[in-house]
Amino acid sequence: MGEILKVHGLTRHFGGLAAVMDLSFGVQSGEILSLIGPNGAGKTTVFNLITGTLLPTQGEVVFQDHKITGLRPYETTSLGIARTFQTTSLFYDETVLDNLIVSYHCRTRMGLWDALFQTGRSREDERRCCQKAEEILKFIGLSERASEFARNIPQESQKRLALGVALVTEPKLLLLDEPTGGLTEEENIGMMGLIQKVRTRGITVLLIEHKMKIVMNISDRIIVLNYGQKIAEGSPQEVGGNSAVIEAYLGVGYGKN
Repeated sequence: MGEILKVHGLTRHFGGLAAVMDLSFGVQSGEILSLIGPNGAGKTTVFNLITGTLLPTQGEVVFQDHKITGLRPYETTSLGIARTFQTTSLFYDETVLDNLIVSYHCRTRMGLWDALFQTGRSREDERRCCQKAEEILKFIGLSERASEFARNIPQESQKRLALGVALVTEPKLLLLDEPTGGLTEEENIGMMGLIQKVRTRGITVLLIEHKMKIVMNISDRIIVLNYGQKIAEGSPQEVGGNSAVIEAYLGVGYGKN
């Protein structure tokens, strides 16, 4: 199927500190690839470099054979890259449905003239927005909460909505930054099922996750970072048995229970 994303020699310095150092990896189309490592290992910085939130000190990012290094976040979104954040980022004073409608506007053709004068294009785009939002709402399991304000729904539902906000932009590559943070064991299972369901839409997933049970069960491959550098890459079985990973991240007791 080929690689949908390639990262070559990616480096990012903050002053004298190298948050990411000479990082290279590829993401296969259709896979779930997890990025793990201790706090401060550079995982979220990698996401920021891929999506254009940060510029690399050196190195490049290639998406579907097009160099995207230096593009702004709205440009990477328009190309088909979407992401969620550690801290859920929503329009809390809007309804669940309106959060999705607003997010889908990046895929419409409506300009200022259309919006001001309610042209035929404007009405058609609004119809498409509502249709797409309702489709995603059903997919993420929040149809019954459509009219509730985002601030009033439970944390697990907010996590689902944040994923829906990313999905409604019709991404080819979805970057998920700790999608199960703060969730219960039962909620983790539900979220893991939703991520696996995302893949059935033909979407490739790049995942940051600290909960190793989820990582080991959901990932096709895993990349391990430590101090901004890749220390291991492979299948869950290969990474789980890697002595450098156990020492740096998993702990010497990992896998003995």
